[in-house]
Amino acid sequence: MDVIFDPNRQPAPGGMPQSGGGPDPVKDGDQKTFMQDVVEASRQVPILVDFWATWCGPCKTLTPTLEKVVRAAGGRVRLVKIDIDKNRALVQQLSQLGLPLQSVPTVAAFWQGQIADLFQGALPEGEVKRFIEGLLKLAGGQMPTADLLAEAKQAAEEGDHQGALELFGALAQQEPENAEALAGVARSLAALGQEEQAIQVIENVPAKLREHAEIASVRSALELAAQGREARAKLAEFQQRLAADPDDHAARIDLAVALNAADDREAAAEALLEAIRRDRAWNEEAARKQLLKFFEAWGFADPATIAGRRKLSSLLFR
Repeated sequence: MDVIFDPNRQPAPGGMPQSGGGPDPVKDGDQKTFMQDVVEASRQVPILVDFWATWCGPCKTLTPTLEKVVRAAGGRVRLVKIDIDKNRALVQQLSQLGLPLQSVPTVAAFWQGQIADLFQGALPEGEVKRFIEGLLKLAGGQMPTADLLAEAKQAAEEGDHQGALELFGALAQQEPENAEALAGVARSLAALGQEEQAIQVIENVPAKLREHAEIASVRSALELAAQGREARAKLAEFQQRLAADPDDHAARIDLAVALNAADDREAAAEALLEAIRRDRAWNEEAARKQLLKFFEAWGFADPATIAGRRKLSSLLFR
């Protein structure tokens, strides 16, 4: 994905911290340093403890994943790795305290000197990330990428589409399967008049993300924009056809598409609602289906969607 953004752009206060220059949040530990590196340190920052062994196959998969996600957290969580074969006294002591270490890998999360959560087995990266996100939430924080996403959304809301593109693009590079980041890149490109690039982004999203609500919303918005350009040029024609025949449902639907392209969402929804009132079943409920496509493109929280859904419900269930 070719996205142009400035990698040196500094985030606003509260945004993602710079990860360079700080100490490595990953270290090896043992029974001598456990109290200092884990129990005491967890009073300041959440600590993950990776109990592993050289003979453990799944450990060889999990440990690199843990290191990657922890380092991506920019110092907001730390990882201490404990070889259970070299620290049998510690393992026995922790087992007596109720920490199950009969099998490895086992990962325990410490916060405020206590075990906050744990899991066993080699989880995929996505689940490891969710585990750490949950731990950070418990500690009153979040991943730096969450800060970056919030900053990108704020820039978009304020109309700074170039800034939003840079931030969404940076996040998409860090997390290539982040649907909100990819959708944000496409929306920002479209807002900057780079519609072809926006379409390319959506067409290239991983297959498993193609039905994600954010991706589907952008796809619908791009399709409606293309339809709207054609319909807007014929706006007067549709109005004339409806004046001559109020039951020209095809003209009413085309009029709604043109109104949506002109960003008159309320009028666009009302045109389709009127078509539904007149003949709901026309052309396999084409008006209702077009209205649902509008809702998807506008987003479920948009005031026009909320009002339109309420009116549609009253029509369908009266």
